[in-house]
Amino acid sequence: METKLNDILNQITQFMESEAKTDTVIGEAFELGEFSCIPVIKVGMGFGTGGGEGDAPQQGHGTGAGAGAGMGIQPMGFLVSRGSEISFISVQSSKGLAATFEKVPELITKLINSRQVNPNTQPELTGV
Repeated sequence: METKLNDILNQITQFMESEAKTDTVIGEAFELGEFSCIPVIKVGMGFGTGGGEGDAPQQGHGTGAGAGAGMGIQPMGFLVSRGSEISFISVQSSKGLAATFEKVPELITKLINSRQVNPNTQPELTGV
C-alpha cells in the first residue's frame, strides 16, 4: 500500500511541476524593442493523504488509502530590464490605500514644480 501511495504522490508532483511554469500561464520571456520582459507567476500548492486498515467482525481485514492535491497559479507581472536597469511591472490593479501610495511621488513632483514656479501659491493637485 505504501508503494502505491508513493507512486501516486510522485505522479501528482510531476504533473504539478510540469504545469506550474510561466510559459503555461502567461507565456515565455520576450523582447520588446530594447526591453527584455520575463513573466512572473505566484504558485500555491496543497497536498493531502490518508490511509488506514482495520478488522471488522463479519467483513474481515481491510485497507484503504487516498491522496489529493490542489494548485493555484496567478500571473503577478513582468520583470523588465533595459541595459543595467531592472523593474517590476505588476498586472494587479491597485485600489484603496495602495493606490494612494503609488501617487505620492507624482504629488511630490507637482508640489516641488509649483513651488519653483511661484513660491507663494498653493499647488493645484487635481487629476491625481
